[in-house]
Amino acid sequence: MALLLLSFLSSCRKGGSEAAAGGPPGPAGIAEVKVLIVKPESAVMTIEQPGRLEAYRQAEVRARVAGVVTERPYQEGQEVKAGTPLFRIDPAPLQAALDAAGAALELAEANHALALDKEERYQGLISSKAISERGLREASSEVRQAAAQIAAAKAEKEMARLKLEYATVVSPIEGRARRANVTEGALVGEGSATLLTTVEQIDPIYVNFSRPVAEVIALRDSISRGEIQGLDESSVKAEMVLANGTTYPLPGKLLFADLAVDPGTDTVAMRAIFPNPKRDLLPGMYVRVQLDQAVQNHAILLPRFALTRTGDGAQVMTVNEQEEVVPLAVEAHTMRGDHWWVTAGLKGGEKVIVENAAMMIPGTKVKAVMAE
Repeated sequence: MALLLLSFLSSCRKGGSEAAAGGPPGPAGIAEVKVLIVKPESAVMTIEQPGRLEAYRQAEVRARVAGVVTERPYQEGQEVKAGTPLFRIDPAPLQAALDAAGAALELAEANHALALDKEERYQGLISSKAISERGLREASSEVRQAAAQIAAAKAEKEMARLKLEYATVVSPIEGRARRANVTEGALVGEGSATLLTTVEQIDPIYVNFSRPVAEVIALRDSISRGEIQGLDESSVKAEMVLANGTTYPLPGKLLFADLAVDPGTDTVAMRAIFPNPKRDLLPGMYVRVQLDQAVQNHAILLPRFALTRTGDGAQVMTVNEQEEVVPLAVEAHTMRGDHWWVTAGLKGGEKVIVENAAMMIPGTKVKAVMAE
């Protein structure tokens, strides 16, 4: 059995180069491997943070007058314009109050007319001393009192008119009306805490997220040292990854970064805004935000399969000047699309094997062929 095992291992070693390289054998049985020459380039650095969607605007609809709900004209989930009727409250008692206020105004106007007539008669009699100066002053005072009563009656009538108008509860903003919290026949009070419904505008839509303050400080330090170039916040683009792993097709932009740090989480609150014309995004959804943060002028990006990970960390397989496979330890913690962002271990000019790198055996003689 031992002899058979040794024979098998010997056969594997002889054909190892071709199997490891995953390519046809070259001269004298040397396998060809596809490589890329590492070339530092300018690339935009991105971050990815979890976030929650929030409505662009939200309005809580509440009753402004007391009464019984008689109708709900809208459909739950309906897109409504500002001013669209949502609920109607029984207008009969409010109409009666408006009529009473109108009658009070007419009475005040009649009293004012009488007071004016009295004042005019007294002014004609004052020259003949038929009345006293005091009597004329009292008549003039009655005119002013009657005028004040007219003003008060007009205000009462206007208030009654507004309350009748408030009997039709309308949407204060444009958006989607959510489910109704009351039904026909419900009694609501003026200034009641009863929430009738909520209207939310979700196009565009916010996504709120936060970033550790340590990362913010490290980014600023790198920019100040000239290692990377910062981006203007007004031009920072954002992308969104949904909970199912798909990327939202419409890009957004960074809206603001807070000027304070949350002492409970040691993070800086941030907000981005995204268009939502098809209403695919809903408030409360969990998403991941990918945000451009800076430009690195000497970035090294490698295809995903060029990098392997072992218990000691990440590494790439390279081909040296002697056409031998040599492993190099690297640091790569971030992906950009299908490429790893290598932050340490490579300087440029290395020939990195980009196919079947995990099958390479260090020290194996190979023939490097440039990958397409």
